[in-house]
Amino acid sequence: MRANCSSSSACPANSSEEELPVGLEAHGNLELVFTVVSAMMMGLLMFSLGCSVEIRKLWLHIRRPWGIAVGLLCQFGLMPLIAYLLVICFSLKPVQAIAVLIMGCCPGGTISNIFTLWVDGDMDLSISMTTCSTVAALGMMPLCLYLYALSWNLEQNLTIPYQNIGITLVCLTIPVAFGVCVNYRWPKQSKIILKIGAIVGGVLIVVVAVAGVALAKGSSNLDTTLLTISFIFPLIGHVTGFLLALLTHQSWQRCRTISLETGAQNIQMCVTMLQLSFTARELVQMLSFPLAYGLFQLLDGFLIIAAYKMYKRRMKSKHRKRKPGCAEACHKKKSTSPKETRAFLEVNEEAAVTPGPSGLLELHMAREPTGHISSCA
Repeated sequence: MRANCSSSSACPANSSEEELPVGLEAHGNLELVFTVVSAMMMGLLMFSLGCSVEIRKLWLHIRRPWGIAVGLLCQFGLMPLIAYLLVICFSLKPVQAIAVLIMGCCPGGTISNIFTLWVDGDMDLSISMTTCSTVAALGMMPLCLYLYALSWNLEQNLTIPYQNIGITLVCLTIPVAFGVCVNYRWPKQSKIILKIGAIVGGVLIVVVAVAGVALAKGSSNLDTTLLTISFIFPLIGHVTGFLLALLTHQSWQRCRTISLETGAQNIQMCVTMLQLSFTARELVQMLSFPLAYGLFQLLDGFLIIAAYKMYKRRMKSKHRKRKPGCAEACHKKKSTSPKETRAFLEVNEEAAVTPGPSGLLELHMAREPTGHISSCA
């Protein structure tokens, strides 16, 4: 492993002696615009998401970091292992295999924080996991890549983008810290900011998707095998992360959070590492994979959100059928308030109950919201 190169000209792999193939030249300007726009939107987004973080709950996660530990195990235990098994199963070439491994060894991406917000997940745990996995990546990325890349004899050393990791940490922690302060001082205003952040998150996802499609068009050498892996890799990450959280008796809310954090990787960090470590000719075979992974990562996230919203609506209808006298009152008030909905759907973090459909229903019966639904009993 080599130290980070501050510029592409400092790296032998990216020296200007070799002319860039057609298609990669256009990536430069588009990536620059995309980076500037996404950085500004990401700062605003993380500030708004920080407004959903409560200091008391955040301190509870720090004092009892069981959820964070499970998330780190998923991030740097499961994901690199899944990447290695996919490489072996599909018999990839060494250059392609390294691209998949690098993706598996990257820390969690901030896109998971947006998805967690939309599925009523544990935002305190989500932001804590993203921050901790980015810090842990300073040591865990070189270690995981060294262990899993021993099977291939690479002509050049891999370059860990320490500068990129540092910038990610700064862009993540500072806006979130300001958001936490705003939520502590002005809780009512923070709810308005959070709603704006949800809109910004949706716009950011659209920008990322459009930029990903535009960049993927320039990379016409996308192998069918790599396309298949980029589709199933994040999906396997989400499922295995959820199962591990379930096995460690995490709450239903934390299971959703850990699942989304596991499958969502930091795409930009993977692209930066590939650009710092490999020649332009090799990048033609590798750069399309993280772009495809990012697009399917968004698709899987939307599928999970849609499934959760359907489940949420089904639980509401079941509850109303159980108490028919409440149906008319519910219709007049149109819907429950966000606070009541969260109380109805989320599991109490303090309760030591194994998450699951049956356990969740029992807990809901014992912990009904104090609004108009419970008044119909």
